[in-house]
Amino acid sequence: MIINKSKAGLWSKIGARATFGMAALDLGNELDELMILSADTSTSAGLERFKRTFPDKYIECGIAEQNMMGIAAGMASEGHVVITTTFAPFQTMRCCEQIKVNLGYMVQNVKMVGLASGVVQGSLGYTHSCIEDLSIMRSIPNIVVLSPADCTETAKALSAALEYNGPVYIRLTGGSNNPAVYSDDYDFEIGKSIALIEGEDIVLFSTGTMVHKSLSVANELKGQGLSVAVIDMHTIKPIDAEMINKVCSYAKMVVTVEEHSIVGGLGSAVAEVKTEILNAPPHLILGLPDQYGKSNDYEELLKDAGLTVSGIIDSILGFISDKRIL
Repeated sequence: MIINKSKAGLWSKIGARATFGMAALDLGNELDELMILSADTSTSAGLERFKRTFPDKYIECGIAEQNMMGIAAGMASEGHVVITTTFAPFQTMRCCEQIKVNLGYMVQNVKMVGLASGVVQGSLGYTHSCIEDLSIMRSIPNIVVLSPADCTETAKALSAALEYNGPVYIRLTGGSNNPAVYSDDYDFEIGKSIALIEGEDIVLFSTGTMVHKSLSVANELKGQGLSVAVIDMHTIKPIDAEMINKVCSYAKMVVTVEEHSIVGGLGSAVAEVKTEILNAPPHLILGLPDQYGKSNDYEELLKDAGLTVSGIIDSILGFISDKRIL
């Protein structure tokens, strides 16, 4: 799949869901064994052109996610590389047992794409928002969990997932006009995080939509005399323990930022590694609160959770003051 500045710019405008559909169209030309299964989300996932172009590589399963996972596992067992897709809460929670048994236990070669995760669909309430998927999926053995930072990384993650032999979950966050972190092609490797900014005082481990916000946070804190690193932790499982160990050898403070519950996601994954590190720096976990709120606009929900640039800065400075560090 060819990735360039022109494509990256277009993908940023249309958002991760439509980017997934466009990337799938390219990959359909490259992979004879590719099959895509959808749970009544061909339009939402940007798959209408794929469905018309490759009718023999597409199966519409309807609103029957559990059945979709059974079909996917069966097709994978016959040598197909299978992608399943629907909105994140239905892709992960509605068919959790089927994922455990058919993918985690049987290690079938299925790639799951969770659309519109986090709270981008907050106007529809927490039935359609998804703040639990990272914690659920990373708790199932044998499943790789990816959370791309922007639309270009969505395409890179999908391509890498299809090259990987085993089950993968890809979590898509954000809406249209998704701010770009990457404006051209770059090296992407499952399990290897990417250092976007170097810094010695504070290290921000971020994932999904929070990577772009973390870059702005780092630039603003630099103006206050703080040296802040930003690391794109696009792989939640297997977590990049090597990078975490490296950072903890010099950083005065570690911050994890995610559009996911503060329970069980990136923050928890990093903390699990830090428990084995002697004299590890203090760790601030930022994310969505461990509660279900009211329906609201996407940006308002992020603001309420302190997941804006100013909110993240306030949390960091407050933590520094409370802990008397730096």
